[in-house]
Amino acid sequence: MSILKVNELRPQSGSNVTIQSGYTLRLGSKNLDSSSVMPSPSGQNGKILVSNGSTRNWEDHGAVSMNVYTGNSTWSRPSGVKRILVRITGAGGAGSGVGEAGGAAGYAEEIINVEGVSSISVTIGQPGSWGGTYYSGGAANGGTTSFGNYMSASGGSGANRNYQHCGGLPGVGSGGNLNIYGGGGSGHEYHSGYPGGGSFFGGAGATGHPRGGHYAYNHQYRAAPGTGGSPGYHGQRRGARGMAGIVCVWNFR
Repeated sequence: MSILKVNELRPQSGSNVTIQSGYTLRLGSKNLDSSSVMPSPSGQNGKILVSNGSTRNWEDHGAVSMNVYTGNSTWSRPSGVKRILVRITGAGGAGSGVGEAGGAAGYAEEIINVEGVSSISVTIGQPGSWGGTYYSGGAANGGTTSFGNYMSASGGSGANRNYQHCGGLPGVGSGGNLNIYGGGGSGHEYHSGYPGGGSFFGGAGATGHPRGGHYAYNHQYRAAPGTGGSPGYHGQRRGARGMAGIVCVWNFR
């Protein structure tokens, strides 16, 4: 075997040094060929070099998009997405008069492998149709939110639905990597009491004084998804409805 010691290889003409067919150039114990050269990084800003065991390519990495659902729909897998992070909550229960508030919906969260999945159905829990009440009868319960068969989050109960003069009990998540209860509603208070149960996504709407009229009811949509309805002042002011659920999906490559 011959040994050639040089500091630099240059072509006699042109810009390429060619190894003839049937011969290899070795570095230590490894043959050098086209697979030994990193693909050009030109135009690949923010991407990482990924190997599938035979080839290498520049690819996006991490969260590449997000889907937010506030009504029934279908999630469709974006090209190249392999994992998704999903966060869901159901709808909150409604409030009543005399400080009796609705419970918040439960919450679930999961990381899902979607390499073999094309789409997943999304169902959003909605507040009960009659919403908040005065100081009589039970306020409406909230509906359940689900993400396919992977996980669900039940709605909160309306005031007076679990027991007379008591706040609504919260819903709970199920099927996720993380499953928790929402906040419970406040019970009987002579005046307006406390706001409805808080959800993972934030707090319930404001309570008010008679000078503000049906304050909790009039401003019932100024609240976070899944929260319980805030109560009305004494028996002459109507409680707020609960807030609808939500599904948030982060798509990862």
